[in-house]
Amino acid sequence: MTQPIELWYWPTPNGWKISIALEEMGLPYVVKPVNIGAGEQFAPAFQALSPNGRMPAIVDPDGPDGQPLSIFESGAILQYLGVKSGRFYPSDVRARTEVDQWLFWQVGGLGPMAGQTHHFRQYAPAMVKDQRQIAYGVNRYTNETHRLYGVLNRRLADRDYVAGDYSIADMAIWPWLLPALQGQDLAEFPRLSDWMERVGARPAVQAGRAVGQEWRANLGASNKAAQAARAVLFGQRAR
Repeated sequence: MTQPIELWYWPTPNGWKISIALEEMGLPYVVKPVNIGAGEQFAPAFQALSPNGRMPAIVDPDGPDGQPLSIFESGAILQYLGVKSGRFYPSDVRARTEVDQWLFWQVGGLGPMAGQTHHFRQYAPAMVKDQRQIAYGVNRYTNETHRLYGVLNRRLADRDYVAGDYSIADMAIWPWLLPALQGQDLAEFPRLSDWMERVGARPAVQAGRAVGQEWRANLGASNKAAQAARAVLFGQRAR
């Protein structure tokens, strides 16, 4: 019997991408928690799998040659899992290119921009006494996230999913859309709102999104645990 894929994971949007994909594809997996607030992503054992010190990562004990294969970076993981399962990642070159474009749009655009929105709207206010110092960052990234919501809303004008059929691109994008935390009003983006409900209603999406939910903590709080976690997450330099 095939051994389960190891998912090195913490419940964040990047982690949810992979837990959702594994649930959707029906691939057996076991979760290996990586507590990013405690600095476990910088442990040598994890960095041997993920040199960038970021989760998620996977280890497939049954790689393409029958030998274990470890992969870091969520986009690369999604592509690998799509090929392995033969699901949600088309073999036709044109269809696959559509998926790849929107997958990398998320990896290179929506994820980083929304991540900065989270930082300046949720975490920076607990770290900077003079809120005027963060006002530019709040406006800059909230506006850019608004622009990206608009890109998706236009894209969904004539299709149910971002690349045609439901795919790993939808799995990558959906976890990063958190309007209440990103200062966005979905009433401005009705087609995007419908898509979010459509994807969010899928049982596998709900199951993947719930993985490790009990581990999440409010890192914008003023308590000592949240302060320590922010120091780990936002105070790193080259080693």
